Amino acid sequence: MEKENATLLMELILTGLTHEPRWKIPLFLMFLVFYLLTIVGNLGLIALIWNDPQLHIPMYLFLGSLAFVDAWLSSTVTPKMLVSFFAKSKTISLSECMIQFFSFAISATTECFLLATMAYDRYVAICKPLTYPVIMSNTLCIRLILLSFLGGLLHAIIHSSFLFRLTFCNSIIVHHFYCDIIPLFKISCTDPSINYLMVFIFSGSIQVFTILTVLVSYTLVLFTILRKKSLQGIKKAFSTCGAHLFSVSLYYGPLLFMYVRPRSAQADDQDMMDSLFYTVIIPVLNPMIYSLRNKKVIDSMRKMLKRHA
Repeated sequence: MEKENATLLMELILTGLTHEPRWKIPLFLMFLVFYLLTIVGNLGLIALIWNDPQLHIPMYLFLGSLAFVDAWLSSTVTPKMLVSFFAKSKTISLSECMIQFFSFAISATTECFLLATMAYDRYVAICKPLTYPVIMSNTLCIRLILLSFLGGLLHAIIHSSFLFRLTFCNSIIVHHFYCDIIPLFKISCTDPSINYLMVFIFSGSIQVFTILTVLVSYTLVLFTILRKKSLQGIKKAFSTCGAHLFSVSLYYGPLLFMYVRPRSAQADDQDMMDSLFYTVIIPVLNPMIYSLRNKKVIDSMRKMLKRHA
């Protein structure tokens, strides 16, 4: 009877970031600015790459895909968070909660795969420059992008499917600002041990695989650069790869801390801070990290501004 009643529970309550009234307006304005910058920066970068034929090469196709995923990831989480600052009711239907998590899981996982493919692209460009156009053709680039999205979709389907085995009867209060999987496990009245195992296996495997791809790619890049012993070549290579390494470091730190650490070490406030970093902060930083240090992007931007001046 208890299980039957639990399945009838169709609404949850998201606590949000703060209960302090004095912080609501400053936080709302700050995250609104972040969100607007995220959308303008990422969609602007996509438009720039789309309109400039010189940027229709693998490196920038990957960058455009990353910008799309960042805009998607932020749009999955931030609007709902902004509304919750002033909403009288912080309830979210169970179906809406599942959809939000599904969208988040696709975009976050796809970003992991895209960061790995971008590292491989830089490895081929620097370590095999003569055969780069043959190895990294636009056809292969598009296939890698599609596989990244497919990987994100399959990963989201796995965890969403296992979420449907859970029931919520002990509490409907989710201590988070969006429907993430770990906070949902914590309020389940069904034993979530299998779900935790699935997260550890699949999320852990994806993160280990993509991080190893990045590390191996850049280790080989480093050895190639050091063998050349050319100061100009070293500066150019580090300029090309530095932004990507910085972005990868920022993105993977919170993800590893969130999903691959022991269950007992998880704290609600720390989880929210980690989630805030890779769902709100990283998407607004990526366009600046990649654009401001990229000569071709800056030149393309100048040309576009002159045409519309």
